[in-house]
Amino acid sequence: MTSRAVALAVFTVITVGMVDACRKSPETVPVPVTASTPDDGAQRRADSIANAAAKRRADSISAAARNNMPAPVSDARTQTELTNTLAQKVFFDYDKDDLRDDAKSVLDAKAAILNANASVTLIISGNTDERGTAEYNLALGQRRAAQVKRYLESRGVSEARLTAQSLGDSAPVASGTDEASYQQNRRAEFEAHNAGTLVRPRS
Repeated sequence: MTSRAVALAVFTVITVGMVDACRKSPETVPVPVTASTPDDGAQRRADSIANAAAKRRADSISAAARNNMPAPVSDARTQTELTNTLAQKVFFDYDKDDLRDDAKSVLDAKAAILNANASVTLIISGNTDERGTAEYNLALGQRRAAQVKRYLESRGVSEARLTAQSLGDSAPVASGTDEASYQQNRRAEFEAHNAGTLVRPRS
C-alpha cells in the first residue's frame, strides 16, 4: 500500500470516530433540588398572631370564671364575720328537736356560706340541758343535730360535707339550774374545717 493510501485510511478512521462521538448524546447531569424554606420573618409574624389569639382566649376564659365565681375576701373583718356565722349556735325548746324560726335564719346564712365555699365541711354537735337521763339526752342531742343537718341539705349543702353527732348533756355552757341557763345548753354547735380564706356568698 502506498503512503498516500495509508494516510487516507487513517484520515477515514479518525473522521468516522469523530462523527460517532458527535452522535452520542451527552449524559444528563441531575440538577440538585433545593428545598424551599419559608420566609423566617413571615413565620415569626404568624407565630406572633397565633400566640396573641391564644392569650385573648385565655384572658376571656379567666374573665368569665371571675364573673361566675366570687373572689376570696381579703378583708380581715369580713373574714371574721363569715367565720363567726359558720360557728353561730342554734337553740331549741325544752325536750324538742324542731327548728325554730330564729334557728332557720341562722342556718340559711350558714348554707349560703357553705354553698359559696365548696371545700368547707361542718361538724354539728347536738346538746341538751341536764334534765333527763344521760341515754335520753344523748338521743335527743342526736335528733337535734340530725334536724340541723337535714335543713342544711335542703338548702343545697352536700350531705358528705356535714357530720351530725350528739354530746347529750355532757358539755353544758351554763351551770345554772334556771331556765336561762337551760336555754343556753339546749343547742347545736358547729365546727368548720377547711375554712382558711372564705368567699363571700352572692347577694
